[in-house]
Amino acid sequence: ETDLILTFNISMHRSWWMENGPGCTVTSVTPAPDWAPEDHRYITVSGCFLEYQYIEVAHSSLQIFLALAGFIYACYVVKCITEEEDSCGFDSYGYQGPQKTSHLQLQPMYM
Repeated sequence: ETDLILTFNISMHRSWWMENGPGCTVTSVTPAPDWAPEDHRYITVSGCFLEYQYIEVAHSSLQIFLALAGFIYACYVVKCITEEEDSCGFDSYGYQGPQKTSHLQLQPMYM
């Protein structure tokens, strides 16, 4: 019922989707009502295919989905990197790490 839902009624800022949604026509209203702040323009929006609230929910849902997919993929990559065997398709280019040799023996040091 109000334009201040997403700002918790603490701001007069409006949603970007309210004015720039698909099919929306923005018309400036002059003269502005007495209650409108001087630094804000007073407009009327009509002809939108979808209400801006639905677009904001879809936009937020897409961002949550992408963040979740990125987190799951990052966990998979970390798991593959930390495994002992290279079974995730990362090519090691034939590199063999330093090998332990059996001819080295630890000797106690006397002072």
